[in-house]
Amino acid sequence: MKQARIALAASLLVTSAIAIAQQGPESLLPPGFDKPQPKAAPQAPANSGGPTTISSPVVQAIPGRSAPSGGSVTLPANIPSLDRIEKMSPEELATLLGNKPKFDVPAGARREMKRLGVLDESEGGLPSWTFAGQNASLVRAALAGNNGQLVSRWGHILLRRALASRLDAPAGMAPAEFAALRAALLVRMGEGAAARELVQDIDAANYSPALSQAALDAYVQTGDFTGACPVVTFQGGVRKDNQWKVFQAICSAYSGEGSRAMTVLDRLTPGSGVERIDVLLAQKYAGAANRGQRAVKIEWDGVEGMTPLRYNLALAVGLEPPASLTASSPASLRANPASSPFAPLELRASAADFAAGQGVLSSAAMVDLYSQVFALGGSGDWASRAGQLQAAYLAASDKEKVAAITALWGDRSTPLQFYSRQVLTAYAAARLPVSSEFIEESPGLIASMLSAGLDENAVKWGAVVPNGSEGWALLALAQANRTAEVSRDQIDTFRDADESEEQAKTRMLVAGLAGLRRISQQTGNDLASDMGFSLAADSRWAQAIEQAAAVNNPGLVAFLAGVGMQGPTWSKMTSRHLYHIVAALDRVGLRAEARMIAAEAVARA
Repeated sequence: MKQARIALAASLLVTSAIAIAQQGPESLLPPGFDKPQPKAAPQAPANSGGPTTISSPVVQAIPGRSAPSGGSVTLPANIPSLDRIEKMSPEELATLLGNKPKFDVPAGARREMKRLGVLDESEGGLPSWTFAGQNASLVRAALAGNNGQLVSRWGHILLRRALASRLDAPAGMAPAEFAALRAALLVRMGEGAAARELVQDIDAANYSPALSQAALDAYVQTGDFTGACPVVTFQGGVRKDNQWKVFQAICSAYSGEGSRAMTVLDRLTPGSGVERIDVLLAQKYAGAANRGQRAVKIEWDGVEGMTPLRYNLALAVGLEPPASLTASSPASLRANPASSPFAPLELRASAADFAAGQGVLSSAAMVDLYSQVFALGGSGDWASRAGQLQAAYLAASDKEKVAAITALWGDRSTPLQFYSRQVLTAYAAARLPVSSEFIEESPGLIASMLSAGLDENAVKWGAVVPNGSEGWALLALAQANRTAEVSRDQIDTFRDADESEEQAKTRMLVAGLAGLRRISQQTGNDLASDMGFSLAADSRWAQAIEQAAAVNNPGLVAFLAGVGMQGPTWSKMTSRHLYHIVAALDRVGLRAEARMIAAEAVARA
């Protein structure tokens, strides 16, 4: 069987080589059958002494090579040995022979490369024509230049919605490139599920190399390794890197070729981002596809660092990677288990302290997660916190409810965790009656409600919070229908009590109010100058977002706002950037997002 397969492959390669060698097939039809105009038959040479014969087609010489003689065929230099052919996967052999898998979806069922995305305009997405007339290079720079880590939860939510919208590509940019850029940024943001939905909206035949990579990254981040198999199978052996080979092996295993899968992984040489630990995890995952799986022992000793592939393969096979390896990982990776179906419940709850503050998890999703922890009972920190959340809703008195809410927040030593817990308690805070009894806790309660967009509940506290307090400042920004300007005296009162570093809260308040046009331009400039910053558009980014707002392009404003909000903490956000972001969003009709971002800036500064 083995010799027969090698012989067949060699035969196919020779046939392929002959076909490649020809410039084109010669017609064997008599003159006049293949052309509309009649043509006289060629005359036989004068010295021919026998009957006329039809010769076989001449094999044309490949440019740069001598013509074959004696009826032999010169094979291309890149044909591998028979031993190498034996080791090739079917996809690699098909690629060598030039036989790509056929795209067998009927023409009527194939999807157009238009309006690619998940959210239609009727579902809250951006208009599909948003980028139709935009400069492709600016859109490309805004997407490729964003590292995916945003200081603002509301900025993250806005950018996710823009990236997931059903959009036409900008003029001069291929739809596949536009989709790849969007999916790749969603992955960097930790939004693997949204990225996966986006790439699944595109037929495999239309994938570019960049889109294929973005799709693999999305499937890795969601732990859906077999989800990539249609693309991997269709693309075949076009890639030779180790990550691709890992996916090929996994897809082979889950298509019934377990032995081939293990052979590929056994022969995989670590390198190019795939180390020995990754190969072992892949073997363990692939081995689960059949009952005769081999025993694979996973040891973390000597492993350095954590990659998305390593982390999600480990979760998928029921292992929890050591915390020491993830401590220095990007926030998007640490937030990954929050939505993983494979992660243990307590690991998901721990990851939620990153995911909620970033904008990946909603308040409702956080409550659902803690409810699952509570339902399991038991003891420990997470069971205790789940009990505190229940008390935040069901305690006998409002005072006990407020005590449970603030206990869940903890201290501000870990700012992202503190804000994530405020996201968790948003609905519990909204259920509380407005009372001057809780004036001291009111800034936190208002910030908690605003973290989930519950502005109508938060605004009710305006009846009790003092002018110039932090609660007042949050509501001055969050109110939807404020008509009166904020006075200079109110801002000065707030500033006098501001104990934040370099009065960052006051700076953000001034920038937010100016962007929302709740103070005059002159007042804004005077206050900014007095505090040592400027509202002027003195950078290329500021000028670009102003121009996008001037032509009423919400999509480009959202993309550029994402560029301006990059950073691990709010300390990396300047008040000038905040002003231009809030002003541009307000101008293009994204007023709710502008208000929530401005209020978040004051709460978290």
